[in-house]
Formats: sequence, C-alpha cells, structure tokens
Amino acid sequence: MATVILVGPPGAGKSTVGKALAHARGCSFIDTDAVVEKSYGAAISDIFVDKGEDFFRELEFKALQESLQHNDAVLALGGGAPISSQAQAILKSEIDRVIFLDVSLSVAAPRVGFNRDRPLLLSNPRAQWQALAETRRPIYESIAGHTIKVDDMSVQQIVDKIQDLLT
Repeated sequence: MATVILVGPPGAGKSTVGKALAHARGCSFIDTDAVVEKSYGAAISDIFVDKGEDFFRELEFKALQESLQHNDAVLALGGGAPISSQAQAILKSEIDRVIFLDVSLSVAAPRVGFNRDRPLLLSNPRAQWQALAETRRPIYESIAGHTIKVDDMSVQQIVDKIQDLLT
C-alpha cells in the first residue's frame, strides 16, 4: 500500500485520524512533529523559543523527507510542514495520496485548547489560528488530491471516507 499523507491546520485531527487509519490499514503511523521532537531531543515549543521558527522549519522539512521514505505508512504533518516551496513541490508529486482535513475554528478550538505547546498560537490564539488557517488553506488545497470537511464527522467516518477515496 502507498503511504497516505494528512495535512491541515492544528485541531483538524491529523494525529488522531492518522493513528486510526494506520490501524485500519495495518501499517505504521508517523507524526512529523514527533519525529522532530525525537530527532532534536526537545519539545517543539522549546525549539521555537531557543532556536526560532526558521530552524524549526528546517528540522520539519528533514522530518518530512525522511518520513516519505516509508512505503507503507500514514503520515500526519505538522500544520506548517507544507508551507515551504520545497515541501509543496515534494507533496505535489504525491498529490493523489495527500488528504486535507479541513476543520472550522469552532471545532478545532476545543481540540487544540490553545495552550503553550502551540508556539504560533500564543497571543490571541483564536485570531492567530484563523489567520494561519486562512493563509495556509490555499497551500493545503494545492497539494491535496482530496479534501474532507471533518466538522460533523467521527474519526471512524473520516477513516472510512479516506479508505473509500484511496480505493
């Protein structure tokens, strides 16, 4: 089976859906945020504070490249992973396997909790989330072969929809 790549804003359910989808497909699950934290040995929020966003984005791009080497996995990308032109070029070449999990602020807010572990959402988190989502939406749409509006769907319904789209 080919690797499936989940993209979307914070709170879209990429990790939760990704784990369930990997289980359903009988393959591994990779969260690029976890890959970054493990490879660097620090939490993303600490990397942002200590080294800055540009340094984090470099680590994130390396995690994306490494994760795409797996032939049979489900990848959950950090919300900002696809923003660089390099990442977009790679992901566009995989477009049939990229799923954009589209979510509204009202559904994402309780999931995200707007806590300190999300460095780009620290000041006025709801407005920041909305601005990020609006800025990144065209990118997500341009790299994804499929978009699923997840607001009124359970995890299982999303997994089933992805499975249907990929068969």
